[in-house]
Amino acid sequence: MIKWWRISFGQQEIEKISEAIAGEHISQGSLTEQFEREISAQLDMPYALATTSGSIALLLSLMAHDVGPGDEVIVPNRTWIATANAPYLLGAKVVLADVVPDEPSMNMDEVEKKITPQTKAIIPVHLNGRSCDMRQLNSIAQKQGIAVIEDACQALFSKNENGFLGTQSEIGCFSFATTKMISTAQGGMMVTKNKELYEKIKLLRWHGAGDNINPVYRMAGCNFKFTDIQASLGLAQLGKKNEKIKHMMELYNMYKDGLENTSLKLIEVNEPDEIPIYIEVLTPKKQKLMEYLLSKGIQTRPALPNVNSAPYLKCVNKFPHSDRFEQQGLFLPSGPAQPLENVEKVLHALREWKQ
Repeated sequence: MIKWWRISFGQQEIEKISEAIAGEHISQGSLTEQFEREISAQLDMPYALATTSGSIALLLSLMAHDVGPGDEVIVPNRTWIATANAPYLLGAKVVLADVVPDEPSMNMDEVEKKITPQTKAIIPVHLNGRSCDMRQLNSIAQKQGIAVIEDACQALFSKNENGFLGTQSEIGCFSFATTKMISTAQGGMMVTKNKELYEKIKLLRWHGAGDNINPVYRMAGCNFKFTDIQASLGLAQLGKKNEKIKHMMELYNMYKDGLENTSLKLIEVNEPDEIPIYIEVLTPKKQKLMEYLLSKGIQTRPALPNVNSAPYLKCVNKFPHSDRFEQQGLFLPSGPAQPLENVEKVLHALREWKQ
């Protein structure tokens, strides 16, 4: 079976974890700080904080902005549900915006229409390494005093003309889950240029108590700490960053060239700055194609459901562009450890597909 996603952990990761355990680097400590410094340096950001997941990174970022009941937070309708769950769990109203017609990126004209006096924050999502229009969004938000928190969980090291995604707002959030290019199994990171926000999130990450030895209860928080075992894994993975990026771009271009003779439409990225961690295609015959590929030993993954399908959000609006990506979207076998020969097999099967 060709799996839809492949990532590898090799001897280097095993050695790093063994060294961490042998050196009694277990919970959050010096290795976590080293991992934070590496991310901070590579993204050219002064402050970075590791946490348990990209989802918690979003939650902490909203908590740092005092988002709560009575507030509204605008998020795109095409994203993983975590983007919406973070404000929802804080008691805020989640306001959904449709995406642009040709790619699943937040439509800034729609965002502007959704703003009310209760809008506290906007969360653009750089889905699959694609940049939202941050220049337009920041212009909209700054005029009205609204916080912008970037969900760059799928966009580590992707760029636009203004630099790395996740570094162009108050806070940027990243994920190190297993379906990301750099993985610590689970984990997340926040980066910011704002020292005040950094210090506040640092408190929130550890029960609002600050020092682990001499705690002072300053604000309500929780245990959202990272671990040095995860950090050791992350440091090993970061050491392979360049080869991972190179492989994923090779994989993307193989698909781009190979899909030209098929009925599938590749959802493209802006090369070389945007790094697609997934290969996304559109087809009106999605279910039939998935079944056909599975019969050939090829696993695929359907596009994620629209956020407005979550009943607890109680959203009754229409999202025509989002609907197209939900109904026709499909992930083909991807990942930083997906063998290129697997891509050849997938393309061969697609060329033989009798529709």
